[in-house]
Amino acid sequence: MSAPDLSLLGTRRLAPLFVVQFLGAFNDNLLKFALLFLANFGLYAAEPGKAAQLATIATGLFILPYFLFSALAGQIADAWDKARLVRVVKVAEIVIMLIALIGFRLESVPLLLGALFLMGVHSTIFGPVKYAILPQHLRPDEIMGGTGVIEAGTFLAILGGQLLASVIAPWQSALVASGLAVLGLLASLAVPPAPPTAPGLAIDRNPFRSTWDVVGAARRDRRLWLAILGISWFFSVGAVLLSEFAPLVSDVLGGRQSVATLFLLVFSVSVALGSVLVNTLLGGKVSARYVPAAALVLAGFLIDLWWSTHDHARSPGTIGVGAFVAVPGNWRILIDLAGIAIAGGIFVVPLYAILQTGSPPAERSRIIAANNIVNAIVTVALVGIVSLAFGLGIDVPGVIGALGVLTLPVALVACGLTPETRLGRLLRPR
Repeated sequence: MSAPDLSLLGTRRLAPLFVVQFLGAFNDNLLKFALLFLANFGLYAAEPGKAAQLATIATGLFILPYFLFSALAGQIADAWDKARLVRVVKVAEIVIMLIALIGFRLESVPLLLGALFLMGVHSTIFGPVKYAILPQHLRPDEIMGGTGVIEAGTFLAILGGQLLASVIAPWQSALVASGLAVLGLLASLAVPPAPPTAPGLAIDRNPFRSTWDVVGAARRDRRLWLAILGISWFFSVGAVLLSEFAPLVSDVLGGRQSVATLFLLVFSVSVALGSVLVNTLLGGKVSARYVPAAALVLAGFLIDLWWSTHDHARSPGTIGVGAFVAVPGNWRILIDLAGIAIAGGIFVVPLYAILQTGSPPAERSRIIAANNIVNAIVTVALVGIVSLAFGLGIDVPGVIGALGVLTLPVALVACGLTPETRLGRLLRPR
């Protein structure tokens, strides 16, 4: 596909940032999954309970910085030259990966958990920068395309990091991650200057007060707040869905790990496809025109995935990818996954573009930081509700179906972002 957004990868205005973001997201997942594989197939191979507990702790440690430091990150990104901040973050990443390398060589879980927490801090600081910097480097008609390319690259990096962690030794993962961190630093040197949009901003180091302030600032603009809620819903649903691929495959469909990997591949590539496709649909215009329809399609495919799996006849034993795709009915499951992901990309990219273009330049990084905070809150809340549902005896297909039903009102609320449509005018507050 020859689209304007892809041509941006040939420019200095986007290419270095894309490489920095891609390698950072790749390393996040390479480190996390290398740790989980070390626990499951090495240190705690005979103690699955401990391995599961470590997985929960690792996820919590990675998310915790988003609660603690997102507001601070937004303030720093508004007050500093963003290109300079990117380079500082990349230097820190090299140090973190060297700590992880030592942790893997010593098989020290505390050291590895510390490195994972620091990578969470790294991602928290970088989060507001990667989107807030785009309006400073791209023309208004390029924002949608640039955002789509960044989003597509992120999901492909997540896929790549998880896949690589599954095929090489954990200490080799840390070695690769260290090399990629160095490449990320080199790429960051080519990011063009992005002067501070709020020079002289007084940094509030109180995490609770500053968090309250940035979220309050985001809530002042109804359209920005709706965009944040929409983004948070998509990522929380995505987090639940990705976490349930393994139990869905093993417990419901009778598949091996390779089938779960196929699910991850289909999902990640399809999100990337939807992320770049939406720019073509909108012709480069920043608009939420397709967001409500994408939410409806997302809900429909989630509900159909429930229908296609809840009465699925489990194969005797376990089957690999070849046997799985040989069953005609299983193609419906793969189509559902692709539909969910493509619709998700079309849904979320315009919302990010609205955040970038609708935020006051002097507050843009802090508004995006508020988005990251709300994302973390909604994700943790939804994961908690899903865990409670499992405790009440609801199975994985049932949870997926419930997510689909809950996404239906999201489509209705999203109409508030499209005042140019008849339904959007009806829902607009008087």
